[in-house]
Amino acid sequence: MQSVRIQNLTKRFGETIALNDVSLEIKAGELFFLLGPSGCGKTTLLRAIAGFNIPEAGKIYFGDKEVSQIPPHKRNTGMMFQSYALWPHMTLFQNVAFGLQEKKVPKPEIEERVHEALAMVKMEQYAERKPNQLSGGQQQRIALARALVIRPQCLLLDEPLSNLDAKLRNEMRIEIRDICKANNLTTIYVTHDQKEALSIADRMAVLDGGEIIQIDTPETVYKRPRDRFVANFIGETNLIEGSVIRSAAGEAVVDTVFGELCGSLAQPDEPPADGSQVYLSIRPECLRLYSEPFEDNTIEGELIESTYYGEVAHYVMQSKRGDVKLKISELNPRHTLSKAGNAIYAWADSEDIVVLNE
Repeated sequence: MQSVRIQNLTKRFGETIALNDVSLEIKAGELFFLLGPSGCGKTTLLRAIAGFNIPEAGKIYFGDKEVSQIPPHKRNTGMMFQSYALWPHMTLFQNVAFGLQEKKVPKPEIEERVHEALAMVKMEQYAERKPNQLSGGQQQRIALARALVIRPQCLLLDEPLSNLDAKLRNEMRIEIRDICKANNLTTIYVTHDQKEALSIADRMAVLDGGEIIQIDTPETVYKRPRDRFVANFIGETNLIEGSVIRSAAGEAVVDTVFGELCGSLAQPDEPPADGSQVYLSIRPECLRLYSEPFEDNTIEGELIESTYYGEVAHYVMQSKRGDVKLKISELNPRHTLSKAGNAIYAWADSEDIVVLNE
């Protein structure tokens, strides 16, 4: 178990800046996610931590030790790749043992540690099989065992579940979290799957264009995105443009096409000036439907679309003051609205309306 500290890291590939002055600190034993769209720099950062990418500037520390120029095989990190990279001609036992053999670990210890790693991932009974005799989920477990067997200071996972079907992904993400926590592993996990990150991360960093946009717990990133990029990337949201009427005590009243709405400031330390342009982020599930005006923060509009899925109904309403649409999700709908053109009212608590500086 080891903390990891990244200090002002910059990495270029030709003219492309893949990482731009990135700094972050990952606590010992933390399950930390790097999240962002393709090309944002998350895999480049993971490979820099592993030692496969040498940065042009900045430093990497494992605990108090700087490892920026230390080669990968001397960093004692376990890395699991998206492709699993299992040797097809070797048995599962041999695949898992390979890293220990390279380190010249005594044979009796290799046997003990391989069986221990296979038991962790519930694959001990398949030790003598070849990779082509396994399902995708079983191959994923073996790749994880191979990373765990060296008892790494830090476990690095690069999109480990992307090749699995949705049901197996859900099962394996919980198993990975349980294994990491049971062994007090500092784990850095790269993914573009928001639900994967939201469901098991201790904390997460959202990257874009080689820079970290926001670092926080999954709940805070989802409920309090710092800007439009994070609000749009993590889950689904409604973004409504408006003008600040007044702001105070961490809130702002904003004039929008849906009328005056009060919301909480995403950055209360940088309150917007009166009259400035802002955006309101409102998650569809935070809006409640009513048949008449409710109270402050009631939004009036016209129903233009409804879709019923059983456990949830999705609606789209349009403002009467402009061509702006709003998505609404209703869990366990009692009565589904279906007649387009009817006036409907939606309400959101000011805590669930996030005011984003432009």
